[in-house]
Amino acid sequence: MQSPTRRSSSRTPWVIAATLSLMVQSGVIQAQVWPAKSVRFVLGFPPGGGSDILGRIVAARMQEQIGQPVVIENRPGASGNIAAELVAKSTPDGYTIYLSHIAAVAISPSLFPKLGYDPLRDLAPISLIATGPNVLVVHPSLPVKNVKDLIALARQQPGQMNYASVGPGSVQHLAGESFNLLAGVKTVHVPYKGSSPAGLDLMSGQVAFMFDSTPPVMAFIKASRMRALAVTTLQRSALLPQVPTVAESGLPGFDFSTWWGLMAPTGTPRPVIDRVNAELGRALQHPEVRERILSVGAEPRHTTPEEFAALIRSEIARWAKVISAAGVKVDQ
Repeated sequence: MQSPTRRSSSRTPWVIAATLSLMVQSGVIQAQVWPAKSVRFVLGFPPGGGSDILGRIVAARMQEQIGQPVVIENRPGASGNIAAELVAKSTPDGYTIYLSHIAAVAISPSLFPKLGYDPLRDLAPISLIATGPNVLVVHPSLPVKNVKDLIALARQQPGQMNYASVGPGSVQHLAGESFNLLAGVKTVHVPYKGSSPAGLDLMSGQVAFMFDSTPPVMAFIKASRMRALAVTTLQRSALLPQVPTVAESGLPGFDFSTWWGLMAPTGTPRPVIDRVNAELGRALQHPEVRERILSVGAEPRHTTPEEFAALIRSEIARWAKVISAAGVKVDQ
């Protein structure tokens, strides 16, 4: 006769298998009923920024597809870290989605020692949305026509010229500090809580220049309220073909692009992740959505969760090296 202990032990694999089966079935059922209510896209920057512009383009199409509202929730601050932490600590049910940005996911882990989340542990990748260059822009009244002119002017005014960024630790902040390092100049960083306030101060002459992603500045460039001196990718932008790269303007290797994606709290059932991924893919294939994203200077990009996860890991490693080389530090 088997002892109770041995009987219990022999049943353990069956119990585990049954539990796993129920978990899988539960996830499938959740995906089948998702969405049963409104979905919120939480993003880390205020209205008018790149995340906000792209988020609203995608959300408008996705809510038509899924038959439920997709609500944009702006939680600006700390270069997107506040929004990332909020989502990381949310219920993993597919109704709170992080519209992620390179800053909070790939850069912040190397800059903020007390970060309230771990992007690799606490957030599950769904897919990229888009990628794009940053643009070096100045006020039209600034007496510079190109990057070499800007460097020359900065050398004439060491420590007096300032530049704006969308926040400390943002890719735009790192681009500015790398510009200082590679050009051998000293300009002063002025951080803002997003593109809109930074751009307004640039256009009013409060700051001399800034790096920003293309979506929030394209309209101002076209209206001649900002002058584009260069793009920060190694190749020229198809939307701004006449604008040279920073690299070809005398700072070889200068490469600071931006990307956006969707992520969910870790623990969100994989079938739900796959459903959101599929709906995003459908949205990005829609001609109107593609046209609108391209019109603001970004490139639509749909990936698998695994491809996005691999990109995040490589980007975290890359930006750790950039931060170390530039000696960038932020107050926390």
